[in-house]
Amino acid sequence: MTTAPKLSRIHHVAYRCRDAAQTVEWYARVLGMEYVTAFAEDKVPSTGEDDPYMHVFLDAGGGNVLAFFELPNQPEMGRDPATPAWVQHLAFEVADEAALLAAKAHIVAQGIDVLGPTYHGIFRSIYFFDPNGHRLELACNIGTPAQHAELKALAPQMLEEWSRTRRAPRQAAWLHTEPKP
Repeated sequence: MTTAPKLSRIHHVAYRCRDAAQTVEWYARVLGMEYVTAFAEDKVPSTGEDDPYMHVFLDAGGGNVLAFFELPNQPEMGRDPATPAWVQHLAFEVADEAALLAAKAHIVAQGIDVLGPTYHGIFRSIYFFDPNGHRLELACNIGTPAQHAELKALAPQMLEEWSRTRRAPRQAAWLHTEPKP
């Protein structure tokens, strides 16, 4: 009998980029991420394939690392045409609503279109795209411990209902209705 591994955190998340230098500069300027290391090879270590790459790593805070691969010998990168642009994204957390609004102002000042803040019941978010076409989200938590406990308790029945009906369960519909001031 085996047991599942005990994970401690995400070591890094890797995406593809069009230009490693441009990507490093953009993430430093727009999101304040520090460029921490790079790997570059002409052969892929795991497969032995001839495929030169530059693999850059950025400090995303809290021990989290965001990485990118530039692959000059591969076809032009794109996105999955069968998946809406809003689905695949990477979300980063900021301290609070003031930090979220300050981040939005900073990002807009960089000439980047920003959507939001959007209310999600237990957090608020803004959305924008990096120069590679990856959708990014900045979120600040606003939920209470009771709300989080309620959502955790509801999660199994919501998934079961979704699996059976493929219609949005309504048990947590309050997540999408912003309270009146």
